[in-house]
Amino acid sequence: MGLFYKIKQLLFVEVRILKFKLLSDCKNTVGKPNLYHPLLLKGKGSISFGNNVQIGVVASPNYFSHYAYLEAREANSSIQIGNNVSINNAFSAVAFSKIRIGDNVLIGTNCSLMDNDAHHLASNKRHESSISKEIVIENNVFIGSNVTILKGVTIGENTVIGNGSVVTKSIPKNVIAAGNPAHVIRELPC
Repeated sequence: MGLFYKIKQLLFVEVRILKFKLLSDCKNTVGKPNLYHPLLLKGKGSISFGNNVQIGVVASPNYFSHYAYLEAREANSSIQIGNNVSINNAFSAVAFSKIRIGDNVLIGTNCSLMDNDAHHLASNKRHESSISKEIVIENNVFIGSNVTILKGVTIGENTVIGNGSVVTKSIPKNVIAAGNPAHVIRELPC
């Protein structure tokens, strides 16, 4: 690797990763992901990483311009990421209760997981906390790019979620699902 590459890597990647580490305020973190992309850890809850968790992909969109965002909002909130998980650039997960990502999961660029509505839907309660329901991504799931997964969803093991999907209801194991709202397109061979 040439000198120009090393300077570029230092200025545009390593300094940004360090900046977001310094900006992170989540004190209850366990594990150490492999960072190829900046990661901001926020909240009063807990965030845990299994072994061999990769955040960011060099040869992928949003590499130089975005960061990953994980927030365990309240003291009893948690985000748990299993082993051998690869999360592409511009990922966000906000847990008011719990988000659990299993082992051997692949997540594409610009994906978002949110276990709550952020605000009540009723106009007279918009400034109150909303209801939250756990999100579970089981083992060996492949989530395409630009996917949004909403509260109360479980995605069954080995399932594939197509690009651009909005997952509003649980998806069974061993299927391909896509759309807005996401629905099962076909079963996967076992």
